[in-house]
Amino acid sequence: MSDSLGLGILFVVGVVSGALNVVAGGGSFLTLPVLIFLGLPPSVANGTNRVAILIQNAGAVWGFHRYRVMDWRFAAATVVPAVVGALGGTWLALRIGEAAFQRSLAVLMVAISLFTLWDPRRHRREDAPEGFAATRGQRWMFALGFFVIGVYGGFVQAGTGFLILAATTLAGLDLVRGNALKALIILAFTPLSLAIFAANGKVVWSVGLVLAAGNLLGGMLGVRLTVLRGHRWVKAVVTVAVIAFAVKLWF
Repeated sequence: MSDSLGLGILFVVGVVSGALNVVAGGGSFLTLPVLIFLGLPPSVANGTNRVAILIQNAGAVWGFHRYRVMDWRFAAATVVPAVVGALGGTWLALRIGEAAFQRSLAVLMVAISLFTLWDPRRHRREDAPEGFAATRGQRWMFALGFFVIGVYGGFVQAGTGFLILAATTLAGLDLVRGNALKALIILAFTPLSLAIFAANGKVVWSVGLVLAAGNLLGGMLGVRLTVLRGHRWVKAVVTVAVIAFAVKLWF
């Protein structure tokens, strides 16, 4: 495969994964295997993918803010523990070997795909307080949850969006505002993870920027679709994404 053809494929995959990441999550389940297929070692693919994730979520946060669906009230309660967790997850990703990371990625793809079959809205009482205005104990549990999500995101990134949407849904946010907060959380911890990967020589910037261009375009499309179509449409896309990932993993 020529370099130009490979980069063209990467750009198209970036557009698709960028839209999917913003609407639901799991776009890195597409980009990581493609990066590895194009010849990058798994750990380098993991680092290079963060270039696209950073630019995509910067665009998504701006887009959600422009549409006035970003709920800034819950930013500190989610961003701070996620950033702390991501530092630990990134450190762990750099400490395991290439083969171990590739096996971990395969297991996590199966686990996250199964996890997305769970609907957290069914487990939330109708009279529960919206957002994070719950008891002190519940707020600490949410903080712990976002710390764990941060560890996962720092380690592999793929599927982080599904985990964040589950947590924000339990907290009472609909999928539109949950997606906006998801973009903000990922934008907050990605620069730190990317800097650590880059400092360890695990980022190919030329490849990452091509992927990022596709992600940015797809991410802005995803913002528009999320805001204009609403919660029910996003839920349908999430369901289709889950089925698609399950089929992909089976074959």
